[in-house]
Order: sequence, then structure tokens, then C-alpha cells
Amino acid sequence: MVSTFMIYLILPVGSYHGWGVCGKYITRELSNLADIKLITYGFMERDISDTVDYHFLKSKFVGYSESEQFKSGFNVLDYPVLQAINGPMLPWQVNNRGKYKVGYTFFEDTILDKKCINNAKNNFDLIIAGSKWNENILRSYGLENVGTIIQGIDSQIFNPFDNEKKYFKDKFVIFSGGKFELRKGHDLVIKAFKILQDKYKDVLLVTNWYNKWIHSFQTMKASPYIKYSINSKDYNSIISGILSDNGIDLTKVINLPLYPNTAMVKVYKNSDIGLFPNRCEGGTNLVLMEYMACGKPVIASYNTGHKDILNDKNSIMLKNMKSRKINNGKKDISVWEEPDLDELISNLEWAYNNRDRLAEIGNQAGQNLSLLTWEKTAREFYEHFKPVI
Repeated sequence: MVSTFMIYLILPVGSYHGWGVCGKYITRELSNLADIKLITYGFMERDISDTVDYHFLKSKFVGYSESEQFKSGFNVLDYPVLQAINGPMLPWQVNNRGKYKVGYTFFEDTILDKKCINNAKNNFDLIIAGSKWNENILRSYGLENVGTIIQGIDSQIFNPFDNEKKYFKDKFVIFSGGKFELRKGHDLVIKAFKILQDKYKDVLLVTNWYNKWIHSFQTMKASPYIKYSINSKDYNSIISGILSDNGIDLTKVINLPLYPNTAMVKVYKNSDIGLFPNRCEGGTNLVLMEYMACGKPVIASYNTGHKDILNDKNSIMLKNMKSRKINNGKKDISVWEEPDLDELISNLEWAYNNRDRLAEIGNQAGQNLSLLTWEKTAREFYEHFKPVI
């Protein structure tokens, strides 16, 4: 039974990017525990991609006229608020505050200036991080009212049932997801796949790398492993050009367009292994989680937010890391962990030659991830609101 306790949620919602997926599911599951009102921007059916989801979220939305009021002026709500944290530790909508202010954050910069820390202290009663790695960084800067709640998976959709390949049974299918950028390590994927394709004829790479943020796309210029140039405005042409420039046989690649997260199940279940050699994850990497929840094995970096998900039984972990300083052109802003290319290639080739042993890893991944639901995420948030009920 839903309580009469009210919580305002100020979150992005959608189906095409991590924050949107997170906001959508937190709204759904918290509504089963408390009365909620959703404040968000750009709320249209095409952003949600699912008519049922859209109408549910619309039923929780404060409404367009009230939403416009929240955009102008300073609003102090007589209710607790859960709000996404934006940029330099500021509320996503800085002009809306609640009587108890909880912020949810995912960040990749490890070097935080005094302004960021003061923003965190002045704008939130409690900060919830999306990973233990993020929480530990905040604590290292003297913040005490912090905790960790990791994201969940939708077990109705992402599950290990009936996950045998129906397509490309004669191929060793490698999946790589996440928006194309240096942080996600797709240059390592390209380099490793080049080695494999030159040795074996039956390999296939499926990419889901769509990235509408050109600034992060351009970070791949700093890759030590690949040639990078853009000679088109069309996404598929750009990715195909980069792959071709680096010796990848395009007949061995399927580049997917922008898909909502719920449409990816068919792709995941028709692959043999996922590659996630990420240099940094502020959260636990939703694509990784949803892929593993389908009972599929991964080769993934054991670093940053991935550490909350991976273990020796549910994944093939990349453990050889080197520190890598990240500079924004003016100053160092972070220290990431650089995976070892040779370790990635070695593990990928092991997986190719030991396909019969991948099922056990995938089964364990499916079991572990089945426990990490959005319902669990919402319950943990709700516990933090109990002191102000």
C-alpha cells in the first residue's frame, strides 16, 4: 500500500541515455512506496519510446503549467526532494529545493575544486552516489552525509531466460556498448577485435555506440591505440570510417542505430560475449548490468564503479591497470584507470577458444544481477526519507 508521504522527484526521464533510464525506473518504483510528483524537462512520448511507460510517467508529472512555474523563480517545496546532481555538484534544477534535500550523483572527475565541495555542502542534506567509488571520493574531500545506492535492472525485460542465440550461430559474436568516447574504452575494443579478425574468420562485432554529445565523442582523439578522424555528419558513416581506418573488415561489423534500452535484449541474447574495457564509470554502468542480467558473460575492467558489480565468478575481469591523468585542456580534472590491451586480447582469445565455459560465467552473472532490481534501488532511497516522514 502506498503511503500518504509525498516525495518530489526532480529527475531526467527517457529511454535513450543512462540518466533518463535511471529517472524513469526510480519514478516507477518509488511510486509504489510513497506519493510522488515528478518534475522534469523535455517530457515527450518520443523520449520514453514506450506508450505505457509514457502514460504512467505522465500520471506522476506535475503538469506542464506547474512545470513552467518551477522553471522560473525560486521554489521551496514543503516536501522532501530527490534530485539529480548536475555538473559541479549543483541540483539539476537549482531553483527548486525541498525541506529535505537528497541528491543523486554519478561523476568521473576525481579532482574536485573547493567550489564543487561547497556546492555539495550547501545544496544537499544527503548525497547518494551511484557507486562506492564515487562515495569514497566525496568522503576523501571531507563530506560526511554521503552514501551509495546502485542502479537496478528491469528483471521483466533483462533476464537469463531463453538466452540461446537464434541468429549468427556460426559466428563468435562480440557486443560492445556505451556511447563512443575515450572513457568507455572503445578504442581498446577496436584494437582487440582487429587482432581477432585477422586470426579467425568467424568473428562478428556488434556495436551500440551512438553518441549525440560531440564533446565526449571527440575525446577519442586522445586514444593511444587508434586513428581518429571524422569525415561525415552521419553517425553510421563516421563509425564505419573510424573502423575502416583502423583495419576493421566492415563485413564483420554491425553498427546499431540509437535504440531505447528495452530494445537491446534481442541484441544481448544473440551475442557470445560483451566487451567493457572502460577506463572509468561513475556509476555501475547500466549497459553492463543489463547485458549481464541476460545471463551473458563479459570481459570488463575491474575498476571504479564496475567493482560494485563484477567478481571472479560472474565475469572475466581485467585487473592490470595503470593510472591515466585526464586533462580538459586547461588543467588535470581526473585520474582514470587504463586497462592493459594485452590482457584484453588474451582474455578475448581465451573466450573464443573456450565457448563451452562461457555459459557458467553468464549463468552466474544472471543470478547475481537478478538481485539488483530497481525495486531494491527504490526501497533503499525510501529508507533515507523515513527520518523526515
